[in-house]
Amino acid sequence: MKFTLPHKNDFSASLVVFLVALPLCLGIAFASGLPAITGVISGICGGLLVGAISGSQQSVSGPAAGLLVVVTTAISSLNNDISLFFTAVLLAGLIQVVLGILKTGFLGGFIPTSVIKGMMAAIGFILIFKQIPHLVGFDGDFEGDESFFQRDGNNTITELFHATIHSEAVLIGLSCLILLIILDLPRIKKSIVLKIAPPFLVVVVLGIFLNICSSFFGITEQLGSEHLIQLPPLSTAADLFLWNKFRSDSLFNSAVWMQAFIIAIVASLETILNIEATDKFDEEKRITPPNRELVAQGIGNIFSGLFGGLPVTSVVVRSSSNRLAGAKTKWSAILHGFWLLCAILFLGQYLNLVPLSALAAILIFVGFKLTKPSIFRDLWSEGISQFLPFIATFLAIYFSDMLKGVLIGIAFGMFFIIRTNFKSAIRITKGDNNDNLLRFRKEVSFLNKPALKKILMVIPENSDLFIDARKCEFMDPDIIEILQDFVISSKSKNIRIELNKDNWGELPEVFKTLKL
Repeated sequence: MKFTLPHKNDFSASLVVFLVALPLCLGIAFASGLPAITGVISGICGGLLVGAISGSQQSVSGPAAGLLVVVTTAISSLNNDISLFFTAVLLAGLIQVVLGILKTGFLGGFIPTSVIKGMMAAIGFILIFKQIPHLVGFDGDFEGDESFFQRDGNNTITELFHATIHSEAVLIGLSCLILLIILDLPRIKKSIVLKIAPPFLVVVVLGIFLNICSSFFGITEQLGSEHLIQLPPLSTAADLFLWNKFRSDSLFNSAVWMQAFIIAIVASLETILNIEATDKFDEEKRITPPNRELVAQGIGNIFSGLFGGLPVTSVVVRSSSNRLAGAKTKWSAILHGFWLLCAILFLGQYLNLVPLSALAAILIFVGFKLTKPSIFRDLWSEGISQFLPFIATFLAIYFSDMLKGVLIGIAFGMFFIIRTNFKSAIRITKGDNNDNLLRFRKEVSFLNKPALKKILMVIPENSDLFIDARKCEFMDPDIIEILQDFVISSKSKNIRIELNKDNWGELPEVFKTLKL
């Protein structure tokens, strides 16, 4: 394993990811019905362990909103016995390690680029709409919520009309967002000052300053604790960093193994999807070894379950924030885990000064970068075969969840693959004097049977048919059977059939069984 030193940007990027990840960890734990600290523990494992073992240079792991349904269902299925749930998380990690050893990570290579871009654009769109209420001080929904239909009866869109506005949160949120837009201008981005103090960190400092000094701006409505990061006290962390959450007797509980298998499969799929997306947007175009990633995630989940944490997976929001913050190597992800650990032990009183509206400004900015109008325009210009899987993925994820959306996008992509194969696999060319040239290209499967039957039916009587299969790499026996039937029926129609026997050795073996 090659050791790389941290890049100068990794330190500042790790602080940004840490500040983004902390409220998400707390929010997802709260939504799971577990103590808030369980989310931070999984974030620590995702940073220190997964970050160190992973082959990805920009992916960041931790608890994910996409696993919320899996987590709550698992807890309910295990009769709300939290120790059994933590054991299931540990066993899920073991299963992921086995999946990595069995080299199942290759499945990520089958995901079309248009689907990956649709996934990232949808996450960006969700970020923008989910963070607008937090930007104006309406923090009724937990940080990290990605569901369109919410627990309060509203959905992502109607929530905007029910949000109550907090004057200080609006001041902080809009000030931070405007500053981010200014700092992203081409001339400003080249500033030496921003190379020392990255924009996201400058924005967090501004948020803290405005929170402390808002009274000087004539604002009397001060932010309460519900509008700030709320890190649990040290005593809670100490209680949960214990080994007694793991029960050895639960290893023989079939219900625990069932939930462990579900957690492992869903977490692995989300991880594979995210590393594909992260690699796609990596400026240096580095490739993450997928099997090594599954092993890394598995080890992260083993220790997360052991110490009382939520399941760990690679997360789009953290990874995108990491990339946009300028991270160059995996050290950023590792250090973000270290900052989470320090936060539990030493930094609670200071971090509780960070307004959620300032972090919302950062996430809205990240969301816009993921779903810029130019992305939609570029996919449209590439044609319907690229745009339709993209927009189908985008809409399905926005209104349901990531896994369903990606599967729907892949289904649309497969439709165009099959459609293209229908058009290119078999070609008929009509010449002079009733000459017909039938060419087989690429791979001809049973799916091409209807097209071939249609072509053969319209070949006129008293004509010549020349068959060329030199460029065909595979031919289904069903196709040969159709051709053989046509050879027999052609005699009554006086259709003369000739097979190109040049380069006979290059023809598919099954084609050589055709009897003229």
